[in-house]
Amino acid sequence: MSDKASQRQSDKASQRQSELTEKRVNGGAPAPLAWLRQHGGAVAVIAGLILFPYIFALLSGIPVGQGAAKFWQGQLIVMFIMAVYAMSYDLLLGYTGILSFGHAAFFGGGAYAMALFLTHVAPKVTGDYRIMVGSVNITDFLMVACGFLLALVVAVLLGLLFSAVSSRVKGAYFAMITLAMGQALYILSKATDFVKWTGADEGLHGVPVPVWLNPTQFRLRFYFVALAFMLIMYFVTHRIVNSPTGRVFVAIRENESRVRMIGYNPAVYRSIAFTTAAVIAGLAGALYALWTMSATPTMTAMNLTINALIMSMLGGMGTLIGPMLGAGLMEFLGHFFYQWFGARWPLVFGVLFILLVLFLPYGIVGTWQLRRLEVRQGWKRLLRLLKPEDEARR
Repeated sequence: MSDKASQRQSDKASQRQSELTEKRVNGGAPAPLAWLRQHGGAVAVIAGLILFPYIFALLSGIPVGQGAAKFWQGQLIVMFIMAVYAMSYDLLLGYTGILSFGHAAFFGGGAYAMALFLTHVAPKVTGDYRIMVGSVNITDFLMVACGFLLALVVAVLLGLLFSAVSSRVKGAYFAMITLAMGQALYILSKATDFVKWTGADEGLHGVPVPVWLNPTQFRLRFYFVALAFMLIMYFVTHRIVNSPTGRVFVAIRENESRVRMIGYNPAVYRSIAFTTAAVIAGLAGALYALWTMSATPTMTAMNLTINALIMSMLGGMGTLIGPMLGAGLMEFLGHFFYQWFGARWPLVFGVLFILLVLFLPYGIVGTWQLRRLEVRQGWKRLLRLLKPEDEARR
């Protein structure tokens, strides 16, 4: 009996100790409040993005689906899609350390897969069949879902193709090969041999997007679809980079030889990284094809890969949030710079980018993560210096 009593007491003591430790870590706040304190900024941003169309309409006096309110919803939709695209590039370069100049191939491949399916396959299916659930016709919904599935398959195949090359060459040689492969896909998208299917130089325009998701008629609905897509992709990618597989990605970036020595095959994990990044970029491209109702060779061009690199560097590579912030900056700065400087806006943006790289070499988010402890300590020292003065005044 004494042994059981002592065991009970030790269990209670350990439980009390763990509670005290948790309170010390959370500042004495309950678990929900501690979680909210830790993630309050992210919750506020998400809530702001959800409420943005209504707040803008309320402040401007313009209906949600008209005028400037509708225009800024469109700007944010592009930002959401580009944020996912930049995040996929960050998974490849920021976490795995693989420099690729052919990343636009995944984005464009997903866009063409969706556009080709909705243009050449979906009309025949919807014309001959109707799929009902009760009294609801879900045929159009399934066509969009099949388009995303096809984009995923195309992205996986392209990712495996690129990763097969990565097992043979590395570094600058690999970057040049990805550039060549990306350009090959770009030339293929412009080839006149497939003009009947792809539209060649002009691309595919007027893609028949189902009415329920038409971005022109139902802009607000598409806005929430794009926002949900960005959040889901972020949480999925965040889970991947914080998994054991994601830790191996980082280890490959830091020291590939040591990864091989402890028993991991870097080629396998590079393939996983390439395929995962390709899938995320391909799904972003598929949604972009729905937004623009088109698929053009510019979606596979080298410029789009450079944009992903700039967005990642602006926000901070290896942070996930950084490239998303970089996408927002590039989208809105590009819009305002074009209004202010006209066709010369890329020059002004280039100068700003050089200054950011010089003074924030790890990007906005990366530099903040490195120096936030110093900033907090500086604020504490400042408050300590100001506190005696306040007491003396009293």
